[in-house]
Amino acid sequence: MNDKVSIITPIYNSEKFLEQCIVSVICQTYEEWEHILVDDCSSDNSKFIVMKFASKDKRIKYLSLDVNSGAGIARNKGIEKATGGFIAFLDSDDQWYPDKLAKQLDFMRENDYYFTFTNYDLVNEEGKKLPKIIKCKPKVSYNSALFKNPIGCLTVIFNVGFYGKEFMPTIRKRQDYALWLKLLKKSNGYGLNECLASYRIGNKSISANKLGLLKYEWKIYREIEGLPWYKSLFYLLSAIVIKLKSYF
Repeated sequence: MNDKVSIITPIYNSEKFLEQCIVSVICQTYEEWEHILVDDCSSDNSKFIVMKFASKDKRIKYLSLDVNSGAGIARNKGIEKATGGFIAFLDSDDQWYPDKLAKQLDFMRENDYYFTFTNYDLVNEEGKKLPKIIKCKPKVSYNSALFKNPIGCLTVIFNVGFYGKEFMPTIRKRQDYALWLKLLKKSNGYGLNECLASYRIGNKSISANKLGLLKYEWKIYREIEGLPWYKSLFYLLSAIVIKLKSYF
């Protein structure tokens, strides 16, 4: 059995937080991993930060795209090159707690789960922890996930032996959600009720951006999932209601 975890991180002008991200992987108590960082044509020092770590640790691997293509394409490049039996995702401004991989893999093996995720907390731009934890659902099915993406990308691990190398669709945003739906068609997903990662909020998380993502959710419902327009509208309106409730 291939016990290696391939950790996929897209990077684009990520020098501000990239070192903290990489260090959080290096500090994992579970040591059988490779960290594949895919540069989406950065113009800052991101490459040199990765290469500094890669020169000391062969598990850290730097790849680059020829054309700026977005996080989904970068992640797919990482998935393509992955050699692990498990795939995990971690964005360049986020971090893991040291026992993230160890605890989550034990959770998967003990229960024969193929697709899992965890709770995560929030930190601000300065790295200060905020008084909120995003809790995962104990079980997520394909049908329940259509109402709203219930899964934090930075917490996901899926079993390549069961699913194969599943890739994200080539839409600019919400690619992770579309991938979760693809995985959930084959098996339910299961949440580990422990906080094992930190999500850095900032411009990527402001309410206006979240509402702007609805057009990509419509695209997923109609074009990727092939749902009829009335079902797509139902799920989209449900997603709007859920999002609005979260603001109050």
